This record gives sequence, structure tokens and C-alpha cells, in this order.
Amino acid sequence: MTSLLKKIYSPQDLQSLSHKELTTLAAEIRETIVNTVAVTGGHLAPNLGVVELTIALHKVFNSSVDRIIWDVGHQSYVHKLLTGRHGQFDTLRQFGGISGFPKPEESIHDAFGAGHSSTSISAALGMALARDLKGDKYSVVAVIGDGSMTGGMAFEALNHAGHLQKDLIVILNDNEMSIAPNVGALSGYLSRLRTDPKYSRSKDEISELLQKLPHGKKLLKVVDRLKDSLKYLVVPGMFFEELGFTYLGPVDGHDIKGVSTMLQQAKACGGPVLVHLLTQKGRGYGPAEKNPDRFHGVGPFEVSTGTLKKSAGAPSYTEIFGQTLVKLAKDDQTIIGITAAMPAGTGLNPFAKEFPERYFDVGIAEQHAITMAAGMAASGYKPVTAIYSTFMQRAYDQVLHDVCLQNLPVTIAMDRAGLVGDDGPTHHGVFDISMLRNIPNLVIMTPKDENELQHMLNTAVHHGGPAAVRYPRGAGEGVSLDEKLEKLPIGKAELLREGNDIVLLALGNMVPEAIQAAEILHAKGVRATVINARFIKPLDQELIIKYAKVIKNIVTIEEHVLMGGFGSAVIELLESEGINDVAIKCIGLPDRFIEHGKQDILRANYGLTADGIVETVMTRQRSQGTKVNKFFKAVAGKKLK
Repeated sequence: MTSLLKKIYSPQDLQSLSHKELTTLAAEIRETIVNTVAVTGGHLAPNLGVVELTIALHKVFNSSVDRIIWDVGHQSYVHKLLTGRHGQFDTLRQFGGISGFPKPEESIHDAFGAGHSSTSISAALGMALARDLKGDKYSVVAVIGDGSMTGGMAFEALNHAGHLQKDLIVILNDNEMSIAPNVGALSGYLSRLRTDPKYSRSKDEISELLQKLPHGKKLLKVVDRLKDSLKYLVVPGMFFEELGFTYLGPVDGHDIKGVSTMLQQAKACGGPVLVHLLTQKGRGYGPAEKNPDRFHGVGPFEVSTGTLKKSAGAPSYTEIFGQTLVKLAKDDQTIIGITAAMPAGTGLNPFAKEFPERYFDVGIAEQHAITMAAGMAASGYKPVTAIYSTFMQRAYDQVLHDVCLQNLPVTIAMDRAGLVGDDGPTHHGVFDISMLRNIPNLVIMTPKDENELQHMLNTAVHHGGPAAVRYPRGAGEGVSLDEKLEKLPIGKAELLREGNDIVLLALGNMVPEAIQAAEILHAKGVRATVINARFIKPLDQELIIKYAKVIKNIVTIEEHVLMGGFGSAVIELLESEGINDVAIKCIGLPDRFIEHGKQDILRANYGLTADGIVETVMTRQRSQGTKVNKFFKAVAGKKLK
């Protein structure tokens, strides 16, 4: 690690550095982030774009007292480096290491946990209200990107904050707009003018003078209207001004002195203030500057070239989804593709290129995406909304009320279902089954491999009602793909292997693990039936009940929380049928938020591997002792009817 950064143990250490040293520190931070993310993967471009902004923030504010809230939080690496975590930075996003997002349990400098978008202003307003209720004195700052501003929640918070007029600073990190010196200089001048106490005092004095003159009130109205007209012409932030914010900027977000000065002005203003900064994503690293989208969230790469270190292997579920949707759309002009600001992440880029008139990116607005899809479905189209499982949580009411209540043919493609790995608890897609399976009219399915995914997508699109297809992050199983797409019978599972001792009822990517576990168990003298559930809702009642009545020993396996999940659905089915003499064990995730780490590490930790399944089955057998042994002997050789 280079010398200056190594000396920064807390933000207070910044106070003694000169401007030249701060500039050198910014370069060191960029080098550290690039070299680290090249190994660990992570959010590169967003962090390179906020280096100077973060340094200025910690120069002006005391983050151990003041509250700095990072929207989404994928731009908080610089903040972590400046708040005593540079010694752990090489563990970024690694199992047992520091998180890639703000985490209050990790540091007192992390004021609020994040991971999803458009939440910072609401949280900041809540903290400002709590501060004033307690009579405390500290600053509250929300840092939000222009992308996150597309989320409706951000505007709800702006509207409320402008109404309440509490002391609150919102930093708009705008990394899309170029820096125009003439506009920036004019806006900087107007910002200084508006925040100068002499300007406010002069306005009051002029108003008093005009009102004393004949027809003074009329003259004052004319002056006010003229002033407002001029402001609309020259001030780019009038939208925020009308919401009740004092607007400052735009200013070059890579100028530490300029940003520091603007933040000091914001502190002095009082009331809600919006500071508009212009930054460049990927700043200081050529490949990220040229391709900020590709380096937004990136896996390990070669620093010298920016080339990703992708191991050759099976195509990802995401790629298969995108390819299949294009294939379906070629034969059906009513198929629509919708994403909430994730065209690359959800695999919709090929669809957007092939059918630009039928592709819609709504921004970070999952609620709007689902209801817009409902509107299109009500008008004769077959919209497919591709949204990560973790972000579908944001549109629950829209799925229930706008889609399912009206039984509209909207397909919800939920990428990243299950454990996502390094992004951790904010991004694991392990709650969607519990969230959705209680909704009437909704069909929910999950594939055992990428070939089954394409058949499920075809089934969902042509089902004629609401359907959700959930599939995991990462590469598929490497199976061959059928050329002809089939429509799967709704609610029918797939029998893969028969045995008389135990039933392994597996879901999605746990099916291959169950098959492997069955082979290991066979060597140990335990013969397992393996069923690919396929459908979470409706369950294949006939098949499950048939095997439950004969074998009476079932293990359900899912990469999802157990509470309200697939296993719970099976238990509910057996109870409703009065089948109470079945020994059932559910393998899945516990009632807790799962930490970050590689997917294979997490799956092994929670028994979601072939070895874990075998261990669960054998431990259960040993714990029940003679009773289980007698049971296995009694059922051995029975023929299923």
C-alpha cells in the first residue's frame, strides 16, 4: 500500500493534509481500488467516480457524529478506505471479510445499511427528524446518483423534505452530464449569491422599500415574476427549488477544493439543500472510463488491459433467458421486454437490439415496471419483466393487485434467485417464494438446468395468466439445449429416479445436487427417489401424495429460506390431505440474513450440496437408530402402485 493511504486510520487524519497531498491520496485510492477489485470483483466504475467527492465529504463532515447515507452503497469503497478499513480492504466481498456495501455493524462511520436504490433521502430525512426531536446538533447528508433519482421513492422523499424544511443536505452525484465550464461558473455564482446572507438581507430591504412606494405592491409582484423568469432561464435546479430545496451547483465533482467549498456553503444554508456534482464513472482507469457500464459491477480482471478473467464454461442462466426471449419474440409480435435499469444484468441487451420498439427500460422503478406491464397485458400484449429476485420485493403490491388480482398474462423473470454470493444479504434472492406463493392466480416455477429454463419461459409466456420463473445467478449445468421449445404441463413435477427408502424432493438448482446425493446414498445402502419439483405453485399434488403414502420419508431441498418456502408448501399439502404419518425434513436456509461469500462456500455452509444432503439423511438415520433401520427394512422392496 502506498504511503499516504497507509497513514489514514480515520477521517480526522485528512485534516492535516494539504491540497497537493489530498490529490496524491486520491490517486493512491484509485490505484488501491483498481488493484483490489481486479482480484475480488466488485463495483469499480461507481467508486472511481466518487473519490474526490468522498475525500471532500470527510474533510467537511465528521462521519463519527454527522450522518452520511450512501444510496445503494455500491460507491462506498472510498468511504471504507478513509474510515479505518484499508487494512481489511483485500477481504472486500470475500467470505468473512468486509462487505461491499455500507454496514453499520462493520463501522460507526456507516450510518445506514444499503444495497437497494433510491432509499437514501428517506433515511436521511428520518435521521434529521430524529435529530431535531432529540434536540441534537449534527449534519445529515444523503449521497444519491442520477440513476437512483429515477426511483419514485426518491421523489417522495424530496417532496416531503421540501415540505418539512428540516436541515438536510442531498448530494446529487450526476455522472451522466458533461461539465460545461460556462454553465458551471454561472451556476456557481448564483449559488454563492443565493446562500450569501447579504443577498437575503438585501432582498428583504428592497422589498420593504418597494412596498413604501406608490403602487409598490404591484411593482413588487412584477419584480418577483421577472426574478422567477430569469431564474428559470439560468438556474438548472429550479425543479428542486420548487420542491423547497436550495439548489447549489452544478460543480466539478473531481475538484476537491470546489466540492469542499460547496459543502461548506450547504452546511451554512439551513433547511433542505441539494448539491449537484458532475462526476465521471470509472475516472482514472481507462477501460472503466470507456466502458463504465461494463465496469459498474465486474468480476476479476487484468489490470493492464481490463480484460475479464472469465473461465470458459457453460452459458449463464441469464444468457439463456435472453436468447430464449429473442427466439420467442421472433414468432410472436406481442411479446414485450421490460427491465428496471438492468438491461445487461438481466440479459435483455440482445432483445433490445433485435426489437427496440418492443423493449422498455423504465429506470430504477420496479413498481412502475410491473404495473406498466399489467397495462400492456390488459391491452393484448405478453410482457416479460426481467427483474432480480431481490428487487422484486419492491413491487409486491403491484404483482398482487395490478397483475394477479386481474389475472393478467404478465411473465416475471426473476434472475439471481437463491444465493448470489459476494454482494451478500441485500442481494440474495432467498425470499421470493415466501413472498409470492400466497398470491392467487400466480404460477411459480424454477428450472433444474438451463434447458428447462427455456421451456419454462415458453410455458410462462403462453400460459395466459400471471407466471413467475425464478432461476439462479451464474453458469448453467452445461446441458445441451433443445431446439424445439415445449409447453410444460402446469403443476407437473418430473420423476428422475426411483428408490424405496426415501424421497428427495428437490427444487431448481438443487436437483443436480439431489441426483448426486442419491448416488452416494445408494453406495451406503439407501435407495432414494429423486423428484424435480419444477413447480412451486401449483405443486404436483398427485405425485407428491403418491410417494408420501408409500415411502413416508421425504426430504425437501431448496436454495431459499425455509420459512414459508417450498418445503413449507409440501408440509401444508400433506396436512391438508390428512397425511400425518410421513417423516419430513426440509433442507434450506435458516431464519436469518445470509452473509456474503462465494456461492459454493455458502451452499456448503448451509448443507445445500450433495454431501450436505447425504449428511442430513444419514444423521437423521443415526439419530433415530433402530426405529429408522426397521423402517428402511420394512419398506424395502415395496412396489409403488
